[in-house]
Amino acid sequence: MLLIHCPYCDETLPEAEFAYAGEAHISRPADPMALSDEEWRDFLFIRTNARGPHYERWRHIHGCGRFFNALRDTVSDRFLTTYKAGEERPAEAKLEAAE
Repeated sequence: MLLIHCPYCDETLPEAEFAYAGEAHISRPADPMALSDEEWRDFLFIRTNARGPHYERWRHIHGCGRFFNALRDTVSDRFLTTYKAGEERPAEAKLEAAE
């Protein structure tokens, strides 16, 4: 069972309390109408699907209901850190050095 820390409630709870909400830090195009169909398709559907550390969005559905970001290792399925939406993403190198 995965345990996930909600940075808003400051609680660590089972994964069933949360919902995955996709890749984090995806910037919406400034002018979507200027994109070609292929560029718009890529914005909507193409994600990095990284092997190793990956920035993700999660929602605490059975708690505060808020979205937050997480850095999770997709190989070990281990959460390296979680942080509030809008905060700067933590550097992967600093987290790995702290272990």
